Amino acid sequence: MTDFVLEYYSHEGYADLQTLKLMNNYATFLKKPLTLGMFVPVDSKGQILKEPKNYTSWNSLEHNRKGTEKNLDSSVFEEYKIYQKAEKKCLFEGFKIAYNGYSVVRITTTYDESIELSFNKNEMTFQKFKDVESLTQFDEIYLNTNALKKLGIRK
Repeated sequence: MTDFVLEYYSHEGYADLQTLKLMNNYATFLKKPLTLGMFVPVDSKGQILKEPKNYTSWNSLEHNRKGTEKNLDSSVFEEYKIYQKAEKKCLFEGFKIAYNGYSVVRITTTYDESIELSFNKNEMTFQKFKDVESLTQFDEIYLNTNALKKLGIRK
């Protein structure tokens, strides 16, 4: 399917450009290799970030969600800003850490515990899954607003 869409997109005369752009965005997204940061907040080295204390309360304040810098210059809030920035890079909704071992991370969804992915820390790859398209075997995996914006579905 994705190969067809990518090929179809290369011949722009066949459909309106907006539809072709959406098809291309989606096909390109499906071919993206999976990273741990697509599911849970990670640092620049791909290591899982621990959620800061009272982060949910802090993030619920409108001025903190918008990311305005004027009130966040304090080093006290640096941990919150780093976590928030990493969280905004996630593309899938509702994933949580079920196990974080020496060489393997296991993540599950908050809405269905049977959806489970294992990530090999040494090889920096998921076991059994290589790209976004491989996740289609699950009935319910949700994209968050960030992913929908990247696809061009939401503004």
